[in-house]
Amino acid sequence: MEEAIVLYPSPPIGHLISMVELGKLLLTQKPSLSIHILITSVPYDSGSTAAYIANVAATIPSIKFHHLPTVTLPSTKTTHHEELTFEVLRLSNPQVREELLSISKNYTIHGLVVDVFCCAALSVSKELNIPGYHFSSSGAGVLALFLYFPTIHNTTTKSLKDLKSLLHIPGVPPIPSSDMPIPVLNRDDKSYENFLDSSRTFPESAGIVVNTFASLEARAVKTLSEGLCVPNNRTPPIYCIGPLIATEGPKDDAGTRNGTVKRNSFRVGEKWSQVLVGGSESTF
Repeated sequence: MEEAIVLYPSPPIGHLISMVELGKLLLTQKPSLSIHILITSVPYDSGSTAAYIANVAATIPSIKFHHLPTVTLPSTKTTHHEELTFEVLRLSNPQVREELLSISKNYTIHGLVVDVFCCAALSVSKELNIPGYHFSSSGAGVLALFLYFPTIHNTTTKSLKDLKSLLHIPGVPPIPSSDMPIPVLNRDDKSYENFLDSSRTFPESAGIVVNTFASLEARAVKTLSEGLCVPNNRTPPIYCIGPLIATEGPKDDAGTRNGTVKRNSFRVGEKWSQVLVGGSESTF
């Protein structure tokens, strides 16, 4: 059977574009791959994606999009986009399972790659014996923060907005607690709980794919590779695949650039793609 990778971004268009660029990069390493991208919808305006998806599907036949059935949210008063996104994606696990089973009838799936909002799906990939990977599009510094977040939670009792101290996160400069991302400032918020649960899944994955390269974030990459951000658990292999940059291609109907991925001279992503199809497990 043909070999495939399944990518699972959260619904906002920025997350989708990042995953599409990752798919393009994989195809530069192994053109015979089939890239399958799972698409969900959320009950708020996450940006128009229809024109962008149609453009990519028409110009890159190796990238296929699968629209999952819309899930019905339980009654809720929240308007927080992060909370709604986590809930939609959690409830979509049965649909993800069915789609993976459907794809696997015709393809050998080498991995499911999720972004930070889609981590609940890793339980599905584990059940189906499909390696699950995290994709961090924001670089090694942000990845260090997420990996260390459970440690921050376990060593503090106040909400970060009330802590009034510097957070010493391995690999990055000290961060004032009140400057942490808004969704994690209040310890009692559901969004805080969701991001904490998500960060706890990172050590259990088959690997973490991060949009950076070692000479750009040398300190953070070194710290990650030494396992210092997860002091009480394993650090999975870290695959630096950056810089992942879209070239200035023509705009589609949604005004989104749809160029080809630009790669540097070091064959970025090659080592990770080798791992996915059974090659070497070197990470840097």
